[in-house]
Amino acid sequence: MSERLGSLGTRWLGLGLASVLAVVTIGLATTGRLALYINPAQNWFAVGMAVIVLIGAVASFALPLGAEADHGHDHGGPARDPDSSAHDHGEHRAASRGPRAALVVGAVGGALATGVTAGAILLPPASLSVELAMERDTGTAPLFAGADDVVLAAGSDTSDYGVGDWAAVFARATNPDAFDGAEVALTGFVTPAGEGEDGIRLGRLVITHCVIDAQPASLPVAPIEADVPVGAWIRVEGVVTATSQGELVVEPTSVAEVSEPEDPYEY
Repeated sequence: MSERLGSLGTRWLGLGLASVLAVVTIGLATTGRLALYINPAQNWFAVGMAVIVLIGAVASFALPLGAEADHGHDHGGPARDPDSSAHDHGEHRAASRGPRAALVVGAVGGALATGVTAGAILLPPASLSVELAMERDTGTAPLFAGADDVVLAAGSDTSDYGVGDWAAVFARATNPDAFDGAEVALTGFVTPAGEGEDGIRLGRLVITHCVIDAQPASLPVAPIEADVPVGAWIRVEGVVTATSQGELVVEPTSVAEVSEPEDPYEY
């Protein structure tokens, strides 16, 4: 009975949990919520791996329960010398502690893994908080926001630039005047102005691969008339203006408070 339970536990910790996570991944992709965890450009890879896991799980039923514990060892052998039985008994007793310790470690690891998997199923997908973005914000542009492309794009169409793109331009453009007068329509969350700045900053989290590498990006916005609290989501329409100090700032023509977008990240 104990061997059967051990075999069931081994399968659950292996293909069982992996299959559950694979189903969750496919479900999130189907409902469009996988973007809360990874860059949508990586969906094909995540879903493909999930499908492979499920195929492997189905194929595993061809193996009899407990087959994974069979290492092909020959446990038979010649008769042992009776004089060595006492010595062998001591060795077996010491060796038995190893499997018991492994069982305890496996049980604890299994409980933790099951808890994580249950959380993935029961807890609704949620975006990273604005507070986290503000804690990570150092005032620098994201490292992997296509900075080289946008900085070299002076004079080109900037209508599809997001907060991350403009943050790279504001931080690294060698000729700020080239962007003077560019129209913007951006959505992001409000963060406090930096030291020596007036107005507010417009922020957004930028993801390269998944939420683990999320980086905050923010832009200075000239003072607005609306009283919008820090952390609120707003849509800002206006123009980029080069100051006399050679810095860029967004001069807003309209500011409206909005709900958090379904996809709160930029990529």
